[in-house]
Amino acid sequence: MLNSGRRRLFSALLQVHKRACQPSRDMRLVQFQTPHLEGPHLGLESGIGGGVIDLNTFDSTLPKTMMQFLEQGETALSVARRALATQLPVLPQSQVTFLAPVTRPDKVVCVGMNYADHCKEQNVRVPKEPIIFSKFSSSIVGPYDEIILPPESEEVDWEVELAVVIGKKGKHIKATDAMAHVAGFTVAHDVSARDWQMRRNGKQWLLGKTFDTFCPLGPALVTRDSIADPHNLKICCRVNGEVVQSSNTNQMVFKTEELIAWVSQFVTLYPGDIILTGTPPGVGVFRKPPVFLKKGDEVQCEIEEIGVIVNKVV
Repeated sequence: MLNSGRRRLFSALLQVHKRACQPSRDMRLVQFQTPHLEGPHLGLESGIGGGVIDLNTFDSTLPKTMMQFLEQGETALSVARRALATQLPVLPQSQVTFLAPVTRPDKVVCVGMNYADHCKEQNVRVPKEPIIFSKFSSSIVGPYDEIILPPESEEVDWEVELAVVIGKKGKHIKATDAMAHVAGFTVAHDVSARDWQMRRNGKQWLLGKTFDTFCPLGPALVTRDSIADPHNLKICCRVNGEVVQSSNTNQMVFKTEELIAWVSQFVTLYPGDIILTGTPPGVGVFRKPPVFLKKGDEVQCEIEEIGVIVNKVV
C-alpha cells in the first residue's frame, strides 16, 4: 500500500506521463542512474514524464556528465540529435533514477524580485537593475529527491523558478548575442530559509538560500531550440496538491538575454553555469499569516513545456 506522499508523487508523474502520449522530438537531456549501469549516464527523456534513451549506449565516446557534454558543444549535441532521430530502446521511468540535469556547476546565479507580480505582492518597486545573489552548487539535488529541513531554520519556504543553463563560455556578452550562449532551460526550486535570508547573517541572502538540498533541478535540460518562447510559459508551484504560485514567465522584469548581459559584465559564464531567473507571487512568507514548509509536505514545481519536479520535505 502506497503512503499518501508516494501516492501524490505517483499521481503527479502519471499526469505528466499522460501528457506525453506521443514520443517527443524535442531535445530533453537528462542525467540518470540505473541499478545495472555503473555511475551516472547521459540520456534523452522521451517526452515529459517519459522513459529514457541511454546516450552513452548509443555512442560510447560521449561523456557521462552534462558538464562535459556541454563543454563539447555542437559536437556532442549533434550525436544527441542523431540519437533522437533513431528508433532506440527506451528505459522505463520506473527503472531509472533521475539526477539533476547539471551537477557541480561553476556557478549558480540567482535573481531576486524579477517578476512584476511578485514585486506587487511585496509592495515594492520593480527593480531598475537585476538583483543578483547566489547559491552554492552543493545545494543542488535531483528532481525527485528529498528537501531536508535544516534544524537551524524554522521558516523554510518555496519558490518555483525557470533556470537557464549556459552552454558556451562568455564574458561581456551582448544581449543580442546572449541566446547563442544558452544550452537550454530546466525547472528549479529555490528553497529559501526566510529567517536566515531576511533577519540573520546581516540580511545577506546567501546562507538562507544555500542549505544542502535547497536547489532541486530537473527533470531535463530542454534545449533552447525546443522551446518556442521561454518568456511565455505557464509556471506554477503546488504544496500538497494546492496551487500556491501560478503565473507566466512573461511577468519577468529582466528576460534571459538581459540577465546574461548583466551578469557577464562581472563574471565569466561557463558551460553548465545555472541562472535562476526569479519567482512569481504566492510564496509562503508573504501570506497572512505566513506559511512555511513542514516535514511530510510535498512540493511540485512545474513549467509548461519543460516538466515538473516533485520533492518531499523531510
